[in-house]
Amino acid sequence: MTIFLCGFMGCGKTTVGSILAQKLGLPLIDTDAYIVQNEGMSIPEIFEKKGEPYFRKKEAQAIRTLCEKNAVISCGGGAMLNADSAAYARRNGKVVFLNESFRTCYQRIKGDTNRPIVQRSAKTELEDLFNRRSVIYRMHASHTVPGGASPQQMAERIIRELELKPQQ
Repeated sequence: MTIFLCGFMGCGKTTVGSILAQKLGLPLIDTDAYIVQNEGMSIPEIFEKKGEPYFRKKEAQAIRTLCEKNAVISCGGGAMLNADSAAYARRNGKVVFLNESFRTCYQRIKGDTNRPIVQRSAKTELEDLFNRRSVIYRMHASHTVPGGASPQQMAERIIRELELKPQQ
């Protein structure tokens, strides 16, 4: 089974995904790290040298490629905004929206120099983006898991939501 974790920057996709993958005995694949490895450049470098549309195209390609994996996939914040990618992921796996609050996400991402959108946006702009994206994540997800819990508890919520059996 392929489990795609989606949500806003800083919602915990990679942290929760790591715990979830361990509990299920699956590998964790982070789409941002996957793209960085394949491109040989950091995300800020990709945005600067090739532009955000190029990066989004690489995200869409990654989703299609990773659907073939039996893994937990931590998606970049924009990966499931693409309706075609989201539909493909839902057909070939489970898309779980980690519905964390903006306040929590912002505390985790402010000042992060590896996030070009954070670097060029004011807090109010990020909150507007959060509000717009949350609607899309919810619409594209096959499952929504509420935030406001520890990463361990979030992983357990996902297991219950998807009715999975953790490894002993």
